[in-house]
Amino acid sequence: MNKILFSSLLLLYINVTVAQVSTETTIDEKFQELITNSNNFKGYKVVDTDQLTTLQKLTSNRIAELKEEIAASKQATDAQEAQMAQLRSDLESMEAQLNTVTSEKDNISFLGMSLSKAGYNTTMWSIIGVLVLALALFVVRFKRSHIHTTEARKNLNELEKEFDAYRVKALEKEQRLGRLLQDEKNKQLKLAK
Repeated sequence: MNKILFSSLLLLYINVTVAQVSTETTIDEKFQELITNSNNFKGYKVVDTDQLTTLQKLTSNRIAELKEEIAASKQATDAQEAQMAQLRSDLESMEAQLNTVTSEKDNISFLGMSLSKAGYNTTMWSIIGVLVLALALFVVRFKRSHIHTTEARKNLNELEKEFDAYRVKALEKEQRLGRLLQDEKNKQLKLAK
């Protein structure tokens, strides 16, 4: 019996030392070790209380570590969620600013009205088109008027030439008739004397 007690104490000491040195062993491995190292007595397993206490402490320590990890993970998760909420609100405000800047960029203020670029382009090209058509119409009318004015001047010059020629002929005719009349008057005076 002393041998069994001595061997179990030795195993317990080795287990505690190994447990403290090696953190790689899991609780399942420790339970398996405890069951393997326990003795049989009338069909029951006899477990050393020191080993069981050590296993309980290891389990409690591991549970405490896991609770700390869970708490740290929860804090990290809460911090990440808060950061994500902040980032979402920042994203929404940035999207609102982007939409505002985009609408300002896409709109042009013209004569006190806010027009889209397409509407502005349409309006400006319509105005330019109307002005070009008005200029073309003015040029065509000017050319027609110029042609009519040129023809009228030409006709006036021809009429003035014809009138000058007529005046010269009429003056000659008047002078000839005046001479004839004077000749007749002279004949009448000679006859009357």
